[in-house]
Amino acid sequence: MRARRHPRLHPARRPTRPPGRNHDACLAPAAGRRVLAALGAAAAALALAACGAAPAATPSGSGSGAAAGPAAAGPDAAGFPLTVASCGVEAALAAPPRRIVTIKSSATEMVLALGAGDRLVGTAFADGEPPADLADAAAQAPVLAEKNPAPEAVLQLEPDLVYAGWESNLSADGAGERGMYADLGIATYVSPAACKAPTYQPGTLTFDLVFDEITEVGRLLGAEGAAARLVADQRAELAAVSPSDAGLSALWYSSGEDAPYVGAGIGAPQMILEAVGLENVAADVADTWTSLSWEAVAERAPDVIVLVDSSWNTAAHKIDLLEANPVTAALPAVREHRYLTVPFPATEAGVRNVAAVTDLARQLAGLDAGLQGAG
Repeated sequence: MRARRHPRLHPARRPTRPPGRNHDACLAPAAGRRVLAALGAAAAALALAACGAAPAATPSGSGSGAAAGPAAAGPDAAGFPLTVASCGVEAALAAPPRRIVTIKSSATEMVLALGAGDRLVGTAFADGEPPADLADAAAQAPVLAEKNPAPEAVLQLEPDLVYAGWESNLSADGAGERGMYADLGIATYVSPAACKAPTYQPGTLTFDLVFDEITEVGRLLGAEGAAARLVADQRAELAAVSPSDAGLSALWYSSGEDAPYVGAGIGAPQMILEAVGLENVAADVADTWTSLSWEAVAERAPDVIVLVDSSWNTAAHKIDLLEANPVTAALPAVREHRYLTVPFPATEAGVRNVAAVTDLARQLAGLDAGLQGAG
C-alpha cells in the first residue's frame, strides 16, 4: 500500500478576503483594479464580471438561500482559525464557514448529515436522490447547477467554503481552480478519497479513511460533536453486518455498453464488497475503477453482479444489456438473475457507504438459497 500523506489541521491566520460582489469595489474602479491585479487575471475577470452583471437568480430550493439540516446547531468556533490541506492544497478558515457551496452528492450529503444544512447556499452535481433520512433537508438545499457550476455563479454566492467530491470539480474545466478561490480568500476542500496524485491517493480505501473524512469535515464545519456521533453510529452499524462466508465472487457493474466500467481493487466498490463478504473479480486492478472486456467478465464468471442504479443508466437497462449480449447471457449469474443493486451516490466515499453494506448484505441474504452453494 502506498503511504498516504494525511491532511492536516492546525491553527493559522486566514488571508484577508478581498471584496467579492461588493458595490464599493464596482464603484471605485481604480482601487478595484489594484486589488484585482493582485489576485491574478483569472480572478480579476470573474470579479469584474460579477460587478457588471445583474444579481444572480436565487437558486432553486427553499428561497431562503440556505437549507435547514437535521438537528442543525450553531457551529463550534473552538479550534479556529485553522488550515486544512486536501489533495495537497491548503485552505484557511478564520471561523466555521457560514456560507457553503457543495459539488457532488457525497459532499452535499456529508454537510447535511453533520447538521450544517442551514449553511448551504448552493449545491451542484447531484448524482441521485438523497437517502430518506436526509430527504427533507436536501429538499431545502438551494440547487446551483445540475453539473459543475460556472465559477461566476459560485462567486456570486460569496461562499466561505467550496466542498467538492472530485478533484475535477475544482478545475479550469469545472467550477474554477482551487488557486483562484484561494486568491479570493475562499477555502476549498476535496474528498481525500478522490485525490489522484500518488502522494495523496489512498493506497486502498478503508472505512477508517471514510470515518477520518467525516471527522475532518466535522472539524472544518465546527461540528465535531455531530461528526463523532455519526462515526460512532456508523461503526456500530458496520459491526452489526455479518459478511457472507459462502466464498462468492462479484462484478461491480457501474456503466458502459461496449465494455463495462467496473469497480476495481482500491476504491469504494472494493471496500463495500469486502465488507459484504464478496470477492471482487476486478480486485487485481490497482485502481478505483477500470474497464474490462465482456470476454474478461465471462472468463471471471462472477457468482453475483452488483448493478449501480442511476437515472442515466438504470439497473434495469444494465440487466437488458447483460441478457441481450451473447457473451454474458450464458453466465449463471445472468441466467439465474443473481443481481444486487446499489444507488450511484452510495458508490463514492461518504456517509452512505455503511448503509450500502447493510443493504447489499440484506439483498445477498435474500437471494435464492441455491446461490449459497455457487462458486
